[in-house]
Amino acid sequence: MNHRNTVTLAAALLCAGSTAVMAQEASAPAPQPATDSGAAAAAAAIPPKPKWETSAGVGASVTDGNSQTLLFTANALTLRKWDSGEFSAGIDAGYGKNDSVQNVGFVKGFGQYNYLLTPRWYGFVRAEALHDSISDIAYRVPLSVGIGYYLIKNDRTTLSVEAGPGYVWEKVGNDARDYATIRFGEKFTHKLSDRARIWQSFEYQPKIDEWTSYFLTGEIGIEADVTKKMALRVVLTDWYVSDPAPGRESNDLKLIAGINYKFQ
Repeated sequence: MNHRNTVTLAAALLCAGSTAVMAQEASAPAPQPATDSGAAAAAAAIPPKPKWETSAGVGASVTDGNSQTLLFTANALTLRKWDSGEFSAGIDAGYGKNDSVQNVGFVKGFGQYNYLLTPRWYGFVRAEALHDSISDIAYRVPLSVGIGYYLIKNDRTTLSVEAGPGYVWEKVGNDARDYATIRFGEKFTHKLSDRARIWQSFEYQPKIDEWTSYFLTGEIGIEADVTKKMALRVVLTDWYVSDPAPGRESNDLKLIAGINYKFQ
C-alpha cells in the first residue's frame, strides 16, 4: 500500500430576538382595553420558533459534436439552530459521461448535531457516507464525535474548528476494512451581502495508529440570489485519499455549477 505526504487545501454562515412591555393607567375607574400597539408588543415578546433553512439544486451540461459529454448533479442541504443546539445535513450526487464512457458517479452525504456548551464551545456528533464508482469506493462511512469552538461567530461571519476521535468503515477496490481515526475539521462562512455568500470547509482524518494513511476533503463555494427563492451556485470540491484503489488516482477535483431553490 503506497503512502503519500499531505496535500493542503485552503480558503472560505448565522439569529436574533426582541422584547417589549405594555402599560395601562392605574387611576382609571375601570379596566382599560388593550391597545393595538400593546397587543403587537405582547406578540413581539414571544420569540419566533426556529425555522428549518432548506435548499435543493440541480446542475447539468451537455455537449455534442467533436466530443459528447453529459454531466448531471444534484444537491440538498438543511440547517436548523436552537438556543442550545445546531443541526445540519446534506447530500450531493453526480453522474457524467464523456464519449459514452462514464467519468463521474458519486453520492456523498453527511449529518451533524452540535450541542452548545457555551455560545462558542460545542460538542458534536457527525456521520458521513460516500460512494464513488469512478474512484472504486463502494462505500466509506466515517462516524466521529468531539469538541468544537467558534473562533468567529456573528450575524455575517462564522469560523469554527473541531477535533475528536472517529471510526471508519469502507470498501476500496476489493479491500473491505475498518479502523479508528482522529478527525480534524474547519468551516468558514461569510455573507458578502444580503444576496450573496461564500463558504469553505476542510477535513483531515488519519488512521489513529498510522498518520501517513489518511483522507482529506475540502470545499469552497459561492452563492448569489437571483430571486428570493432561487440562487446561482458554484462549488469546487477536492477529495484526496493516501491509499487509493489499485489503478486509481489519489486526488479527485470537481467544479460544479447549478441553480438552487430555497424552501422557506
